[in-house]
Amino acid sequence: MALALYRKYRPATFAEVVGQEHVTVPLRTALAAKRVNHAYLFSGPRGCGKTSSARILARSLNCEQGPTDEPCGTCDSCVALAPNGPGSVDVVELDAASHGGVDDARELRDRAFYAPAQSTYRVFIIDEAHMVTTQGFNALLKIVEEPPEHLVFIFATTEPDKVLATIRSRTHHYPFRLIPPGAMRELLERNCAAEGVTVEPAVFPLVIRAGGGSARDTQSVLDQLLAGAGPEGVVYERAVSLLGVTDVALIDDMVDALAAGDAATVYGTVDTLVEAGHDPRRFASDLLDRLRDLVLLRAVPEAGDRGLVTAPADELERMVAQAERIGPGTLSRFAEIVHNGLTEMRGATAPRLLLELLCARMLLPGAVPTDAAADSAVLQRLERIERRVTVSGEQPPAAPVAAAAAPAQPERPKQPATPEPPTLPEAPPAARRAQERTVAPAPQPKAEPEPAPVAEEPPAAASTAPGAIDAAAVRRVWPELLTFVRKKSRSTEAMLSQAGVQSVEGDTVVIAHSAEPLARRLAEQRNTDVVAEALTAVIGGSWRVRCVHGGGGGGSARPASRPSPQPSGPAPSRPPARSSESPQRSAPARRPSGSSSGPAADDVPPPPEPPPDEPPPPDDEDEEAMLAEAARAPSDGERAQRRDPEEAAIDLLAEHLGARKIER
Repeated sequence: MALALYRKYRPATFAEVVGQEHVTVPLRTALAAKRVNHAYLFSGPRGCGKTSSARILARSLNCEQGPTDEPCGTCDSCVALAPNGPGSVDVVELDAASHGGVDDARELRDRAFYAPAQSTYRVFIIDEAHMVTTQGFNALLKIVEEPPEHLVFIFATTEPDKVLATIRSRTHHYPFRLIPPGAMRELLERNCAAEGVTVEPAVFPLVIRAGGGSARDTQSVLDQLLAGAGPEGVVYERAVSLLGVTDVALIDDMVDALAAGDAATVYGTVDTLVEAGHDPRRFASDLLDRLRDLVLLRAVPEAGDRGLVTAPADELERMVAQAERIGPGTLSRFAEIVHNGLTEMRGATAPRLLLELLCARMLLPGAVPTDAAADSAVLQRLERIERRVTVSGEQPPAAPVAAAAAPAQPERPKQPATPEPPTLPEAPPAARRAQERTVAPAPQPKAEPEPAPVAEEPPAAASTAPGAIDAAAVRRVWPELLTFVRKKSRSTEAMLSQAGVQSVEGDTVVIAHSAEPLARRLAEQRNTDVVAEALTAVIGGSWRVRCVHGGGGGGSARPASRPSPQPSGPAPSRPPARSSESPQRSAPARRPSGSSSGPAADDVPPPPEPPPDEPPPPDDEDEEAMLAEAARAPSDGERAQRRDPEEAAIDLLAEHLGARKIER
């Protein structure tokens, strides 16, 4: 019969005890100084080393060189009290769970007065001490208070508060703790090396999580995996299926789909995990753990290096990218919804239905409990700000982006959303001329490239069959795409780090960006060509790329091109407003028609030339500044949707935050 790992590799000295340095160091110091107390109390969770440390203490006391902090390991007492030794008559281990009555305590008290047979001390180890009855503790109280010189009591318990207070006050109390993941992994790797079995690195986090910080439980889980390992060792897929944990790929798909508002992938992931036999409750718990890690990574970017988030390097890199794409307000809302849903899923007869309802709440930013109306309003406003101005650094590139795009699109200043300088008296004629060019774009050569951006022109047909790859598949290889793009263009990679895959339409990949200026920049052909080349290199086939402006919370998205002024509401009403502001300039244009019915529209003379004192057209620097200001300003569609004064104040705050980041 094979010996269990937790028994085979039980520590024999205090130096071998893992993760309990706050206990072993003072104990070793006291033993080295020959300061031995007559009673000790070891408390802590199960499987963290209480009983093993009690045996090591007894071994250190009865060593021929003892009391010592380093037992020799060769004397009769050390050999008898070794982890796999036969034991000693002078060291008695009692399980209080079955021997906690008053009669057992009286028998123990009577035996304690006898001197040791062959050792220096008689040591009584009482395990599960909280199971001793009150009468039993009272029977031991006198001898624990005034024991003979050769007697040492060691109480081990998981519930020290249940130990009689008069007993507890006469002991030296050493609280044990759960073993941290880093120390536990070193222990497991050392045991696997001693066993000569290969274990994939991704398996260790699963085993550590299943063990819950207990060395005994963790080694029992590893022992089970080693027993069923084949010639290739312990592989990740077998560990996932055996332990019942959620595959990290499903968690990644769910988080990426929630970030992009992709409902099809969200519910498809739920169906996949249910068909694979996973428990929806366990999946919700694992998803909550992932959201916790993302919140920490968003708040503390170096959380992985500081040990706050434990994950393999490749998974940690993917989690950092996910945290950058989702705002802290959205992450907090997701975590709150899943946490409340876990409470509802306890004892539920249809856990899949509740999980799908949780996903529906996360896909709808406004769906929150009614008893948290104030908090929900704050979260909704915060998410609206995050969709317009990403606090993590999405907005600073807006100024150089707009400035770089100015030479390629000189017709942009005629956009109505561009602010006009109010202090110049000649502004109305300039605006009127811009409107006249906009109303009749056909004869003007500059209006030809306006209808659609270059990125939306259909390139060559992709060789990949439509529907062969979905948005979730592209999100899985997103880090590899960013790595390829980084080699081609640093600026494109910087903009893509804050974007996400919204959908795949045949051979066209639609990328959504929450910042409209950066969405327009990504829609340029030189950027879409780089992304398409990256898709071909990573996935294969031939692809087209289209960039749209839209948030990652399931909101509507629109193409990144600028809207045309013709269909907008305010445009038709502007010509009469301009003419009423300056009647003295428009009168000469009407008087030559005389008192008759008037000449035809083609006979109307053109507008007068600007006076000599009119300022010259803006130079390149002024045009770049106007474009930067237009990039910061919201679009006409967004202004038309603002009806709430409170929401308007939020928009002003968002614009202020973006302007401050651009100034930096």
